[in-house]
Amino acid sequence: MKKIAVLIVFFLWYLLSLLLDVSFLPQPHKVLQHTYLQFLYADLSLHFFISAYRIGIAMAAAVLIAAPLAILAGRNSLADTILSPMAQVLYPIPKVALLPIVMLFFGLGDASKIILIVLIIFFQLFFVIRDAAAGIDQRYIHSIRSLGASKTDILVHVTIPAALPGLFTALRVSTGTATAVLFLAESFASITGLGWYIIDSWARLDYLDMYAGIVTLSILGALFFFIFDGLERYYCRWRRAGTFFEHRV
Repeated sequence: MKKIAVLIVFFLWYLLSLLLDVSFLPQPHKVLQHTYLQFLYADLSLHFFISAYRIGIAMAAAVLIAAPLAILAGRNSLADTILSPMAQVLYPIPKVALLPIVMLFFGLGDASKIILIVLIIFFQLFFVIRDAAAGIDQRYIHSIRSLGASKTDILVHVTIPAALPGLFTALRVSTGTATAVLFLAESFASITGLGWYIIDSWARLDYLDMYAGIVTLSILGALFFFIFDGLERYYCRWRRAGTFFEHRV
């Protein structure tokens, strides 16, 4: 079904390029050929790996910060009383508007772009993981506790595995957000990354380069999406093997 969806998109793109017949909408096969050549023989691959590095570091940092706080809020009423209202107040603030401030504090390099992505996707991860941790059936905890499990055992064998599906769902959703934010951050006072590549190509009226950058950025987002999907399939095998309780206990 995914292949069919991709084919439909390219078919519609091809039809539109024929109907409009304008220089700023080249045919998809020309764009794909140009993307392939630019990736192998020009600097498109360099910008791809720079952007991939920024997204990867940002999402890893967001997980390391958000997951412990979310699990704590989900399993401890006092922590939830403190953390959740703070997150609810801060979440609606448009973090993209903070980009100039972040750059003033952290400069124009990788740090400011990574921090901006972390600021934005942190809240998506926090709320989903907190709800997953809070929604654990108490019967599972009582059962493993009756077997002599410690708090650490409960955390490792019940809480974290139960929160993993929510974590991976949030990561897949955050992939699109992270990619969009990265494009904005890289197109602002930057000379590296796919965002800069696309804006620079647009400014030079090099439409093949521009579409090559857009296609590559889309591939980057899809790559992270499928990585998280594969990790969920591996680490959440219990969802297919049976109930959570049966598999873990």
